[in-house]
Amino acid sequence: MTVQPLLKTVNLKKHFKVRGGLLHAVDGINIEIAKGKTLGIVGESGCGKSTLGRVALRLLEATSGEIYFEGEDILRYKKAEMNRIRRQMQIIFQDPFSSLNPRMSVFELIAEPLQMNHVCRDAAELAGSIKKLMDTVGLAQRYVDTFPHEMDGGRRQRVGIARALALSPKLVVCDEPVSALDVSIQAQILNLLMDLQDEMGLTYMFITHDLSVVKHISDEIAVMYLGQCVERCPTKELFRDPLHPYTKALLSAIPRPRLSSRKDRTLIRGEVSDPIDPKPGCRFAARCDFSEDKCIGADIPLSEKSPEHFVACAL
Repeated sequence: MTVQPLLKTVNLKKHFKVRGGLLHAVDGINIEIAKGKTLGIVGESGCGKSTLGRVALRLLEATSGEIYFEGEDILRYKKAEMNRIRRQMQIIFQDPFSSLNPRMSVFELIAEPLQMNHVCRDAAELAGSIKKLMDTVGLAQRYVDTFPHEMDGGRRQRVGIARALALSPKLVVCDEPVSALDVSIQAQILNLLMDLQDEMGLTYMFITHDLSVVKHISDEIAVMYLGQCVERCPTKELFRDPLHPYTKALLSAIPRPRLSSRKDRTLIRGEVSDPIDPKPGCRFAARCDFSEDKCIGADIPLSEKSPEHFVACAL
């Protein structure tokens, strides 16, 4: 029996109109995330992974395609229907400082989503909910009247996580939630997210450019390049047997504590292709050492090369 994914996208596209034409930020993405699992989205800066997360939540409207949440196409929803479903879909932003209102205290920041959605009946219930959320994310009660500029990055991100969890969501898009933090704090936040997933049954779309981080937290990984998904498979399979040349180059770039490992690095040469009205074909072909004539002229769809291992490569 096939289990219905919590989130599924079908040929999802997001194009931005710019001076030179249409910028293909997200171009035909097909992903699925099972309930209680984590899908890691990785790729270099500008590949469209953050845009994908925002489009999946309809913070940005899709150009075309379908987005299914619990089997329902939410792109068909009107404003009132989306307001109802938004309580189940939340996001944790990359920069915990710019994502928090500097004029609001921790109490007010966490209270805001609860008040806007009329979750609590009175002030006492609101205060109790905020205390519980602060305990859940490991934020001491002494910070309840503190403002964002008075806290370090790790505590600010805990406030952002508390806001995301305030409405008991099913899906959380984590948009590079640890990239702005110190390494020691990164580990604390990652462990917190994993503990919360176990306790609350959360489903994550975890967006990052750090493969070491995504290996730690993800059940499955999708690799993006210039708006397209070039490889998708379970995490262990990706690190054991990467198939796409771009994925191999990303994996070889992971820092290793041995000087001899530098000899195994795969260098990506050439310039990134123009994302504005791109020509059909593999968008990595211009930088790939193995490209052939069949790599250009026609788009290459994801195909299953082995069980649950999909790759978009003509080779």
